[in-house]
Amino acid sequence: MKYMSVAAGSNPRSEYQPILITGTTGFVGMEVMARFLQRSRRHVFALIRAPSDADAHQRLRVVLATAFGDADAYSGRVTAVAGDIERPGLGLDPRRLDELAEQVDRVLHAAASVSFELGLVESRGINVRGTQHMLGFADRAQQRGGLERFTYVSTAYVAGTHRGEFSEQDYDMGQGFRNPYERSKWESEGFVRAASGRLPVQIARPSIIVGEQASGWTTAFNVLYGPIRAASTGAYRALPLNRRAPLDVVPIDYVADALFELCSAGPSGTFHLVAGDRAPTTGHVARMTAERFDQPRPWIVPPAVYRALYPLLRRAVRGRQRLALEHTQVFIPYLNIGVRFQDHLTRARLEPAGVRLLPFDDYFARLLDFAVAADWGKRPFPHPRSAAHAPSDQHPAPAQPPTASQPGKARDAAIATPEPAATRRGTPPGRR
Repeated sequence: MKYMSVAAGSNPRSEYQPILITGTTGFVGMEVMARFLQRSRRHVFALIRAPSDADAHQRLRVVLATAFGDADAYSGRVTAVAGDIERPGLGLDPRRLDELAEQVDRVLHAAASVSFELGLVESRGINVRGTQHMLGFADRAQQRGGLERFTYVSTAYVAGTHRGEFSEQDYDMGQGFRNPYERSKWESEGFVRAASGRLPVQIARPSIIVGEQASGWTTAFNVLYGPIRAASTGAYRALPLNRRAPLDVVPIDYVADALFELCSAGPSGTFHLVAGDRAPTTGHVARMTAERFDQPRPWIVPPAVYRALYPLLRRAVRGRQRLALEHTQVFIPYLNIGVRFQDHLTRARLEPAGVRLLPFDDYFARLLDFAVAADWGKRPFPHPRSAAHAPSDQHPAPAQPPTASQPGKARDAAIATPEPAATRRGTPPGRR
């Protein structure tokens, strides 16, 4: 197997040194972990919120079964560590925390609350305080063994209500925010940016994440999938749609490939994992959806008119159509975004490494075909890679942190898991 080279000047041992990844029970974290197991020689420490290491290991087995079709895949290459990003020291014993910090030379922080339904205080507890604690761990790793990269998975929607172009260099544009998720992620990113003077920080900002380009596979049937599913049933008689608004969508394989490349060998800085000027318009996607499901196109009305009509529209439908209409209202603002993300710097870094994005029209039909086959998450499938799963070279696992039961509680439903996401409400764009 050919392995990814690391940046010039890196410690020669870094190709084999472990990486700590948070959020591996989520969509993005799972796919990035899979790439490190398949494409590198690194041992992966997966920080998982659970009462004990045994419970964390069982959660990890579910993830591996989803990612590889085998709960015991790469059994010598990945270790579940029970911890809690909301607690100081990640909820770990100080000695164990030190041993972990001494071993890893990379940290990829993908864990976050992905719920629109949490209040700002709760969202800050997970997203802001959790990120601060991860930065504290990064400082410890820097002091004890040398840290080469701290990669933080943010979201393109830190742009909030900003209108016009929003580039990798932009951050505070005086924007407002649609919900506590956006604000808490913006605040979290602020702490990461402030740490860039002392740590090798990377910030990755995905937009709306959908299934794979080649297969349509996903475990997260949220954001774009909700309105599409509702449209497939004819639930939308009217939509508050700006037909010319960009609908920035990126497939999970592009995001995970990009994160693997950046964390493995990329420079510090901010990167937009977005469609950018290749994004389709909402009108185009609405038209393709109506044609795919042989439904009449909804009546397009201004947002103010839609708000006045909504009670009537709701009463006009029953059963599954009404539920679909109600559950997708939280996503409507993302069909009328007034911002276009710029990604020229990111593409200049990723495309020479072979990380490229297909036009949306080239894979949209596969997204819908898979969604229908999976019954919008009710009939989940393991990743297609499971059919050809073959473990990479097995290298001895590094010394592991001492086993110890860790206090904590089961992961809140707002923290993404590989379970069917169609059962969860309010999942925002670009998250896991």
